[in-house]
This record gives sequence, structure tokens and C-alpha cells, in this order.
Amino acid sequence: MFSLEGRKALVVGVANEHSIAWGCATALKAQGADLAITYLNAKAEPFVRPLAETAGAEIVLPLDVSRAGEMEAVFDAVRDRWGRLDILLHSIAFAPRQDLHGRVVDCSAEGFAQAMDISVHSFLRMIRLAEPLMTDGGTCLSVSFFGSERVVRHYNMMGPVKAALESVVRYAAAELGEKGITVHALSPGPLKTRAASGIDHFDELLDAASARAPTHHLATIEDVGAMAAFLASREARNQTGGIHAIDGGFSITA
Repeated sequence: MFSLEGRKALVVGVANEHSIAWGCATALKAQGADLAITYLNAKAEPFVRPLAETAGAEIVLPLDVSRAGEMEAVFDAVRDRWGRLDILLHSIAFAPRQDLHGRVVDCSAEGFAQAMDISVHSFLRMIRLAEPLMTDGGTCLSVSFFGSERVVRHYNMMGPVKAALESVVRYAAAELGEKGITVHALSPGPLKTRAASGIDHFDELLDAASARAPTHHLATIEDVGAMAAFLASREARNQTGGIHAIDGGFSITA
């Protein structure tokens, strides 16, 4: 029903074949988009580069958003290779382990600031760099979680961080709408990713989500990718600022 043929997509956050970002990258590619894919560092490169090559990515570069200049280098490469950008997918989050595993009220100022910078402000910085490349409009996507609006046991400080991310989505959508740039958050239910494995008792959360969701199925990275691909299409150009649940109805149940 829709095509992304010829659209240029930058995907940030692929760690391995189980990553949400990888599910999105494969869905965008399947609909015809050309890909640029980043990897965190030299340690991550052997896991990500083969995936990027399999997907025919035209740009494969390192991107640690905490390292000065790396983000700018990626967007410079996009401009030099393509001259424009149509789709930005931001799927990165981080919190120091000691802060993530403690009470929210006990988290350190330094840990909270680092989590906000990497998980939230990096999305704003990417949007700012993407904006001049989205000359014919575009779509900016990030990834959130239900713990942003409800207390989820053991999700801890990432709840307030994701709440901030969702607010950023709404404000950025309002500011960029007149340029034809849409902004969204994808909000899958619990799924098995490398990042999620850092949350205490995560297997219990997976079991509870599967039992509570009306479909009794956990979200998959393919489910998230399908939503990302649609939101990036021209058919979705009049939708923006949304927090899109992809969770089998988990978030509608009490």
C-alpha cells in the first residue's frame, strides 16, 4: 500500500540482530529505503557491520553520542553521499547500572544527567542536524516504553527519562510540522533486546506482559519495524507527535 523507494534513512542504535533498530532497518529496506547504519564503537562493529552489509547499507559509521564530533561526522557523510535525509531512526538509551538498579529518589545527579543526555538530548541533537537535510519533509522516530507514563517495577529511573523523551517528541513535532517533518515515538511492549537485559527481573516483566496483553503475544522487532516503515511513508504525512503503542494491547489493560 505504500513505498519508501528512493527514500534515505539513517538508523542509529543497531547492536545486533535482536535490536529494535535492526527490526526497523530491515522493514525500511524491505519497502525500498536506502540505509545508513551506525555502530557504537570498535567493540560493536563486528556485530553490526555484517548486518549493515547484508542490508546493503550505503553508509556504515561509528556513532557514540557522548563523543564530540562523531554525530556531526555521520550527518556530514549523509550530506556528502545523498545530499538529503528523509528518515531518522533514533534507538539508543543508557543509564549507569548503579542508578538504574536503585530507587529513582536515590539516583545520582551525574547518572540522571548522563541518562538524559544519551537517551533524550541526543535525539534533539540529531533532529537539529537532520532538519536542514530534510528539504522535502521527513520523519524522525525514537523509541520509548510504557514505563514513561505508568510505574513499571524495576524500570526505575528510565521511566522519567522516557517521559522526557515523549515530551520532546511532542514539542519537536509542533515546531517542525510546518516544514513537513513529522516526529514520533515507537512504544513497544517488553521484548528481548540487549538493552532490556540490563533491567532487573526482566524475564518476569516479559511473562507478565504476555499474560496481560489481550493478544497474549509479546511485540517483536518486526512489529516495531512495520510501524516505523508506515510512519515514514508519505501516506502517514499528516500524523505527527504520536506515541505509538506496539504491544498487543498491553498498555490498555489495568
